[in-house]
Amino acid sequence: MRHCMTGFGFGPIQSGLFVAEAFASGRFDRIVISEIDVDLVAAVRANKGRYAVNIALSDRIEVRNIEGIELLNPNDPDDQNRLSDALCQSTEMVTSLPSVSFYTAGDDRSVAALIADGMRDRPLPAIVYTAENNNHAAEILCEKVGSFLGRPVPSNIQFLNTVIGKMSQVVTDPAVIRRMNLEPIVPGLNKAFLVESFNRILVTRTTIPGFQPGIEVFIEKDDLLPFEEAKLYGHNAIHALLAFLAAFRGLSRMTDVAGDQRIMEIARKVFLDESGTALTRKYARLGDPLFTKSGYRAYAEDLLTRMTNPWLNDTVERAARDPIRKLAPNDRIFGTMSLALEYGIEPKNMAFGALAGLISILRQPQACPLPDSLRFSAADPIPRSDLRSLIRWVWGDQTPRFADRMIDHVFQVQRGLLDFL
Repeated sequence: MRHCMTGFGFGPIQSGLFVAEAFASGRFDRIVISEIDVDLVAAVRANKGRYAVNIALSDRIEVRNIEGIELLNPNDPDDQNRLSDALCQSTEMVTSLPSVSFYTAGDDRSVAALIADGMRDRPLPAIVYTAENNNHAAEILCEKVGSFLGRPVPSNIQFLNTVIGKMSQVVTDPAVIRRMNLEPIVPGLNKAFLVESFNRILVTRTTIPGFQPGIEVFIEKDDLLPFEEAKLYGHNAIHALLAFLAAFRGLSRMTDVAGDQRIMEIARKVFLDESGTALTRKYARLGDPLFTKSGYRAYAEDLLTRMTNPWLNDTVERAARDPIRKLAPNDRIFGTMSLALEYGIEPKNMAFGALAGLISILRQPQACPLPDSLRFSAADPIPRSDLRSLIRWVWGDQTPRFADRMIDHVFQVQRGLLDFL
């Protein structure tokens, strides 16, 4: 079976994972990407559909060149027709957008509307990978597409969730591109795709009778939720904790964290004793190697090495950005603390990450819209009532389970954070 792929969004995950794997498979007759950056579309077209991706290994950068790609601007009338034709032919589609809110941006010309148009009266089966960072992205997109169709999505179309632990970025600083000797996306463009070599990507199992995906390297799972939680409360949580603590220490690059024994000690304790113990207790019944003590330890050690890989050129500023979102009650920091408490574990180490994240908010009042009543000094311990008010403001109108116990843990580590960091 020959395949055609249409993707939405030409960022590092789309280019360095989905398109790269489709191209490498040799099974795709056509690979089309919808992208609204007109300069990027024009640059790749001028380069005859060829572009480069920089792959960060543990000891060097490798460059992979990919060719034969069609970039289309969905806001251009001629490109709209070509995109519609590609969607009608597609056996695999991929959304790789900043968030699920982009599914319906643009109304009748939105991603969901375009996919719906490509599904009308088509006999071909197709799968739709959703690569947004949302545990229910596939269900959300399916519902939006069905709304534009005005009827249920055909049974030969399946929307798939993904767990993508592949770290990546777009490098736009010309000095960094020169220093790391990165290959630009196309010659003359001051942008470079940089992705890590890690490629163990989990996806929902395809259940369309007789359908074989063109990209065969992904690992299919019947239920992705346990692995999505491992990514949120393991990978994402520890990455944020490392970044918040590194910012508090005044470190500038994530690779510098590897040499900070105290930060790494806290991270390992959270990974293994808090996040890991809770997740293995919750999902030991699955019999999956990840949710065993040895399996989760290997997962943790691998990620700690990858997160601090110098060839990824990750900055503390980038990794620590958007602290209010990351400190939401059900997100990576407090979500991990809540999970630990649910399974009888006191998250005293993750509390350091929560406090460091809160201090990062206090240190950047212009970026975080704090009311005047919450603009405390970050140099001294914060009184319990003030700390509670700050955390409650970050949480908004949500009151998570174990709220008071989590606030107590954060209060209790204040002196420890100031003393040893």
